[in-house]
Amino acid sequence: MDGKRVSLLRSQTPGIEAVAADTTLTFGRHTHEQFGVGLILRGAQKSASGRGVVEAGAGDIVTVNPAEVHDGAPIGDAGRAWRMLYLAPAIVAELAADIGLPPSCEFTAPTFSERRMVPLFGRLFRAVTAPDAGRDGLATEQALLLMLGAVLQPRRGGLPAVPAGIASARAMIDDDPLAAPTLAQLAREAGLSRFQFLRGFARATGLTPHAYLVQRRLHRARQLIGSGVRLADAAAASGFADQSHMTRLFVRSFGMAPGSYAKALA
Repeated sequence: MDGKRVSLLRSQTPGIEAVAADTTLTFGRHTHEQFGVGLILRGAQKSASGRGVVEAGAGDIVTVNPAEVHDGAPIGDAGRAWRMLYLAPAIVAELAADIGLPPSCEFTAPTFSERRMVPLFGRLFRAVTAPDAGRDGLATEQALLLMLGAVLQPRRGGLPAVPAGIASARAMIDDDPLAAPTLAQLAREAGLSRFQFLRGFARATGLTPHAYLVQRRLHRARQLIGSGVRLADAAAASGFADQSHMTRLFVRSFGMAPGSYAKALA
C-alpha cells in the first residue's frame, strides 16, 4: 500500500465486509452499522468512544459495536496498518446463539492484547477474502465461531437510558434522514430549549444532532451504493447537496471514496 490507502477487499462471505488499511489518516467521529473486529499490523493508533480512550499497537485486536461512536488517529508520523472485518448483526446474533450467548451480547473490550487471538483473526480474514473461500464454507464458519467465541461477551447491564424527549427527536432523524429539521424543531419535539437539547442529545448519543444526521445519511448512501445505485443518484437520494459533498464526508468517516467502495462491491 502507498501509506494512505483504505481499501475494501472482495469478501466471499455475504454479510461480511473486509477492509485493509495502511494510512496516516485521522478519522472523525463516526459509526458503523455492523460489528467490527480487526488486527493492528503495524504502528499504533488512539481511539475515543463510549468505552473510553484507548491505544492499540501492532498485534492488538480491536473491536467496535454497531452504532458505537468512535474516532481514530495514528500515534506518530508513520501511520498504522490494520485489517478489519465488519459483520452484519444478524450473523453475529446467529453465531452468538450457537456459542450460548444471549442476543444482547457485544464486544465489551475495545482492545485485546492476547497473542492467541492473532492467528484466530488471521485465519478468519483469509477465509473471508481468499478467492476460493466461497467454496469452503466450513473453514469460514469454523473461523467465525472461534473468533467470536474469543471476543463476544454478554452485555454488561442494559443499554444506557436515553431520555424520552431525546429519543423522540432522534427518531425524527432516523425516520427521515433526508429531511432537514431545524434545531428548534428537534428541541420542540424533545420538549427542551435548543441549548438543553443540543447538550442532552450529544450526551445521550455521542454526536451533535447535525453529526448524527450526517451519519444516518452516510449509512443510507452506503446501502444504496452497495445495491448498485449510481453515485450521483445515491448522493441525491441520501440528502447530500451533490456527489462531491457525499464523497468528502464518506472519506472522512470511512477512509475511502464512494467510487472505490462501489468498485469493490461490483
